[in-house]
This record gives sequence, C-alpha cells and structure tokens, in this order.
Amino acid sequence: MITIESTQSAIASPAVNDSTLSASTGMDAVTLRVGDLENMSSYYANALAMVPLEEVSRGSEVHRVLGRGTTPMVKLVSTPGLPAVDPRQAGLFHTAFLYEDQASLAATVAHAAQNTNSRFVGSSDHLVSEAFYFTDPEGNGIELYVDRDRSQWIHTDEGEVRMDTIYLDPNAFLAEHLDDSIVANTSAQPGKVGHVHLQVGDVPTARAFYVDALGFEPTFASMPGVLFASAGGYHHHVAMNTWNSKGAGPRAAALGLGDVAITVPGREDLDALVARLNVRKIQFADDGGSVRLTDPWGTQVTVGTGVSSVDEALAR
Repeated sequence: MITIESTQSAIASPAVNDSTLSASTGMDAVTLRVGDLENMSSYYANALAMVPLEEVSRGSEVHRVLGRGTTPMVKLVSTPGLPAVDPRQAGLFHTAFLYEDQASLAATVAHAAQNTNSRFVGSSDHLVSEAFYFTDPEGNGIELYVDRDRSQWIHTDEGEVRMDTIYLDPNAFLAEHLDDSIVANTSAQPGKVGHVHLQVGDVPTARAFYVDALGFEPTFASMPGVLFASAGGYHHHVAMNTWNSKGAGPRAAALGLGDVAITVPGREDLDALVARLNVRKIQFADDGGSVRLTDPWGTQVTVGTGVSSVDEALAR
C-alpha cells in the first residue's frame, strides 16, 4: 500500500480518498450487551452454529467472542441489570451475517429454525441477496443471507443499486439447498458480518454522520424512511431506518447494541477519517490502530485497521 506523504503538495494514494472510505472496507464483529450471557452464548452457538473463540473479564463484565473459524462474528458483553431492548429506540435493527454459498446459508437457517429460542421473522429475495430473519432471545434482530454475484446486480438510471423485498419461500429454499453433510458441519462453514442495519431518529442526521463524516457512499435512498450506504460499490455495509424509531433521541444505557465495528486497510485510511471528523468537529478517540466515536444517538462506532481478529474484538 502506498503511504500518503505529509507535504501539502503530495498526491493521495488511489487507496485513500479524502471523502469516502476505501473500497476494501469491511464490517467486523458486532458487540451486544446481554443480560444472560450463558443463554445468549448458547443461542448463538447452537442456533447460528458459531463457536466460542475467547473471552476476558473486565471487572464485573465478561466479554465473550463467538464466530466461525478464526473470524469473530459477535461479541457478547455480560451486563445484567440494564433495561431490556426497546424496539422503538435508536440502536440495532439487525446484524446481518453473510455466508459464502446457499448451502452454508441453508444449513445455518435450518439450525436457527429448529432452535426453540429462535423467533423466525420472515424471508426475502432482495434481488442482490437472499435473506432470512430471526430475533434472538433478548430481542436483537438477525439476518442470515447470501449475496448474488455482483454481475447480477442491477443499477437504476440514478445510480442506485436496485433492491426489493420479494417473498422467498423458506421451505422451497431449504429443500433445494440443504445438504446433510454441511448441516452436520455447519460451524466449519465460513461466515462473517456482512452489514449492520440500524434504527435512527431521522435519516438526514444519519446521512450526515455515516455518509458525510464516516465516508460511506449512498447506494439506495429512494425508499421513504431508510438509507442504505456502502464502500466499494457493495449493496450496503450499513443501513439506517426510522420505521420503528422516528424521532428517537440519544440512547439510554440498555441491553442490545454496544458497538458497530468497521475495518479499513491501513493507518492512512484512519488519517483521512480523522480529517473529516475534525472538520465537522465530531469528537473521537484515536489509539493509533482504531478510531472510536459515537453517532448522534449514542451508538458506538469503532473503525480499525487490518483484518478482523479475536484480539481486536475483545479490545473494543
């Protein structure tokens, strides 16, 4: 990677843009504050076929990371005593876990559907992806999905990625793609966080933060009450809606979303982000390897360098 020179006359590396995030930006493990750590760990391990990877204690809190292989997908932080998730407040709409193929998705959906702690919400063909929706035992939304190849994505004349919500028959999908050998080894199939969908108080304020300041680019903005945005032309890494939370103010301490984690290639990407934040007078903490800040509703966002790792997830 080419490093940006410090002189004002230097030309920025193609990998770094002053206004947008790198095309190599990705999402990392989402942090959830939970009231019953063992019940929630059991759910993500059994219903979503994740494996406990590592944990650490910090005072009265226990931080536990689960994922697939060496890839962290969710961090659960035991914080009993906090109020339950309020579906009308700003915070998490759902965490979307992405799988490499339809067989891996089908195997995970089968595990989730058979788990008595799961609540199946629905399934949809979004044109760019096929998705199944569940709610975990403490009310956090979950999407399990697989992408269609980018060559099949359609763009409108206005440059938006065309997405839709078309009924997807779950039984037909499972009948076509379920493979017993993969079901028996579901936790060995790769998975990661593909995107995070948030509840916010209003879309223009969300756009000012997630697009103008963080540097995501809008990909779908024509549906009322929601904005989809991404880096590198993906259909979306983040989405922000007001369907349940219109007019919501800053979040009080509660169970649910604790941190939205984003990865960028290198320090120069963080430097470009820091410049954007300084111009907008947005407060942040910078420890050299990551930049941490909160959105207008108090949701913590961490932008870190390099690939997703268990150590980084535990450090957040």
